[in-house]
Amino acid sequence: MNEYTEVNMTIGIDKIGFATSQYVLKLQDLAEARGVDPEKYSKGLLLNEIAIAPMTEDIVTLAASASESILTEREKEEIDMVIVATESGIDQSKAAAVFVHSLLGIQPFARSFEVKEACYGATAALHYAKLHVESSPQSKVLVIASDIAKYGAATPGEPTQGAGSVAMLITQNPRILSFNNDNVAQTRDIMDFWRPNYSSTPYVNGLYSTQQYLDCLTTTWEEYQKRYNWTLDDFAAICFHLPYPKLALKGLRSMMDQTLSEEKQHSLQENFDKSILYSQMIGNIYTGSLFLGLLSLLENAENLKAGDKLALYSYGSGAVSEFFSVELVEGYEAYLDKDRLKKLSQRTALSVSDYEKVFFEEVQLDETGSTQFTGYENQDYALVEIFEHQRRYSKVEKS
Repeated sequence: MNEYTEVNMTIGIDKIGFATSQYVLKLQDLAEARGVDPEKYSKGLLLNEIAIAPMTEDIVTLAASASESILTEREKEEIDMVIVATESGIDQSKAAAVFVHSLLGIQPFARSFEVKEACYGATAALHYAKLHVESSPQSKVLVIASDIAKYGAATPGEPTQGAGSVAMLITQNPRILSFNNDNVAQTRDIMDFWRPNYSSTPYVNGLYSTQQYLDCLTTTWEEYQKRYNWTLDDFAAICFHLPYPKLALKGLRSMMDQTLSEEKQHSLQENFDKSILYSQMIGNIYTGSLFLGLLSLLENAENLKAGDKLALYSYGSGAVSEFFSVELVEGYEAYLDKDRLKKLSQRTALSVSDYEKVFFEEVQLDETGSTQFTGYENQDYALVEIFEHQRRYSKVEKS
């Protein structure tokens, strides 16, 4: 332990922001186009809409937009590490974090890198950020979970696609929540969901992945209880990784046993329902799904208060799972956006045919490996061109 590592130092999320695409596909329309009962999506998945990103909107632009929504110019001078967690990488070598660092104008003497382990990556990034702040208490770390889930038209995973980014500023003495030192992680070498380099969409063993998600939840939760002797009564809410909300609901029900009072079960269910509101309108955003659920809970729950402990279950196929907890700090409500549901309802709805054109459009390069893009006027940041195979981004100037 060095001189800076104090036993009572609190480290956690000081600010949290979110960004998604301007376009949305209503699953009622998709169900009709695919000839399925709409309740297969609304009740079978607990999903109503999915965010659709055009070619000019990718993990870099979404990450920059989410970060810009929360950062001050002073914080950009104070951040000394940028971590982007994603499984939708746009380059096999250069980290998305380097692009984001440049777009945001963060001071140059900062580490910037990318983390990958399916949907678990952002949890690993948060832990890394926490350790960094422990050793350098004045540091501020920007952790971003940014992904675009894309399975293809008329595939089984089509209604669980989505696009979005969650940005979190990690500091000491945070103003939203603090991390508890109680992380329990588990690794299993399995093939439930994967995407080889040569494939633009993933391969999924759906039933097997569902089973692994739930079994990892059971065994990781059991180990967590064994190590820390905490029960569900100790938590005001549980947030889950949300590939689709119905799977998380199964997870919640598997955790609630007969020893839990009806009142507590009702409270946990009520807060769960608040935690899935955004995901029901966005879909799956891989690394960001757990933290989108956390954001949804914080901005919509009516029975939370400072001092409440929240449990989080992270899962990334392949597979790594983790169970850990956080604690709300006094005044956290002031750093949230209580109008986010209204803003999400104002996105542009696409017809199914337009969605198929927008979401699955492929880049066409000329003989020099170049192309220019248009139609990004309503974005905050955009991929504006590819020049000799180099992706070039810009902040969009509003007229």
